[in-house]
Amino acid sequence: MISWLQDLRYSMRQLRKSPGFTITAVLTLAMAIGANAVVFSVMNGLILRPLNVPEAKSLYGIERAGDQNLGQSYPDYLDVRDRNTSFDGVAGYSIDQVAMDNGEKPSLVWGMEATGNYFDVLRIQPYLGRFFHASDEHGPNSAPYIVLSYAYWHSHFHDDRSVLGHKVQLNKHPFTIIGVAPPGFRGTLVFFSSEFFVPIVNQEQTEGWNGLNDRTNRSVLATLGHLKPGVTPAQAVADLNSIGSYLAKTYPRDEHRTSFSLVSPSLLGDQFGRPFQAFLAGLMLLAGLILLAACANLGSLFAARAADRSREVALRLALGSSRRRILRGLFTEAVLISLAGGLTGLWASVFLLRKLSEWQPFGNFPMHTPVNPDATVSGVALLLSLVSGFLFGAVPVNQVLGTNPYEVVKAGSTARIGRRITGRDMLLVVQIAICAVLVTSSMVAVRGLQRARHSNFGFEPQRTICTWPATPAIDCLRSKSACLIPSPRCRGWPLSD
Repeated sequence: MISWLQDLRYSMRQLRKSPGFTITAVLTLAMAIGANAVVFSVMNGLILRPLNVPEAKSLYGIERAGDQNLGQSYPDYLDVRDRNTSFDGVAGYSIDQVAMDNGEKPSLVWGMEATGNYFDVLRIQPYLGRFFHASDEHGPNSAPYIVLSYAYWHSHFHDDRSVLGHKVQLNKHPFTIIGVAPPGFRGTLVFFSSEFFVPIVNQEQTEGWNGLNDRTNRSVLATLGHLKPGVTPAQAVADLNSIGSYLAKTYPRDEHRTSFSLVSPSLLGDQFGRPFQAFLAGLMLLAGLILLAACANLGSLFAARAADRSREVALRLALGSSRRRILRGLFTEAVLISLAGGLTGLWASVFLLRKLSEWQPFGNFPMHTPVNPDATVSGVALLLSLVSGFLFGAVPVNQVLGTNPYEVVKAGSTARIGRRITGRDMLLVVQIAICAVLVTSSMVAVRGLQRARHSNFGFEPQRTICTWPATPAIDCLRSKSACLIPSPRCRGWPLSD
């Protein structure tokens, strides 16, 4: 233990004597590990980490395999919910924007319309009050209840517990506040932060139309559910496919597809999930190549440093120090640099990820990017730091093992350790190869972006603008004389949020 502490103190003194080398090595590794931490944190938050609900590993989205879409019509949802034998329960939801008037100032808010069993299927408990249930539904517009998200309750009602029982106006229709969702629950879409939850049977009031009886409209809601204990995904798919065959025979005019699949419910199924996963996998590969290039660069620096310290190493060997002790000191230096670089990179990644989590690229759409690093990300950063330290710290091993102390001492300060040029040349080849891959990949990505910008869309994007369609939410806000969106009646851009 004492010898390890001596090695640590000696390594720290050596690094303090070479501040230029130390700072360069730490910053090089910090950029590489920071890039890996950012990409892995995004992958962890959006793909690897399950939804923040109990027993999330058994929760699956039900997707139509033909069009890779979680969308279902409401009548189909009812058949799947009632006829399946593989799920504890099947719930549905969709997102919508409404005009909410809580008595102060009307505003456009985004929330979820959900089936009555939504919270029961997810097995979550309210923070305040209660949730709506299937027993509250008795036909169209029969459940005028609203559950607020914790964030919306905190920001707009200032944690007022007496809010239960109060009424708010959604598109001029009264809804009673019956509960507040728990703080960590934002809905069942990982990138969307719902501000409220209402029963989908009140769709006519919240959206201005009723599509719950249209079996051909497969964009009404997405479905999900927990598999029963002991039921495998393959068995559940076979069960769902039998229901699909029943629907195809019973309603042939609706052209039902008969195959289903189970997917992660948080990324809108394979239609969005697979391309996004492939994109993140590509970014992770590039970040790994950057780390390898950094390790090769630091390996060259350590080889040069070992060559410059050849006389010191020879004198220590001549005085009786073991090669093992010298190598242990070199590895201690490498690990100190790697840990310092890893901590610096992790700190920088936390700053960048915090900004990314607050990013709202779509105006008032409540984008939610759960990419804040957790213990898993910190553990991966620590592991990468240690592995990187051992990788570039192992480069001078052959130089130390091949040192003849007597020849070095006789030759004086001009002596150099054998095979230095060969090892460093190999590292240079590795660096050039990796950098060539990175530069080529970047050029391909930029070229693809240029082609996408100049693709033939059938119209001129430079002379085109996007407008909101007329909705009950917008009409409601206009009736309040609130100029919130550009329109012929309300000229100019928004005057208030």
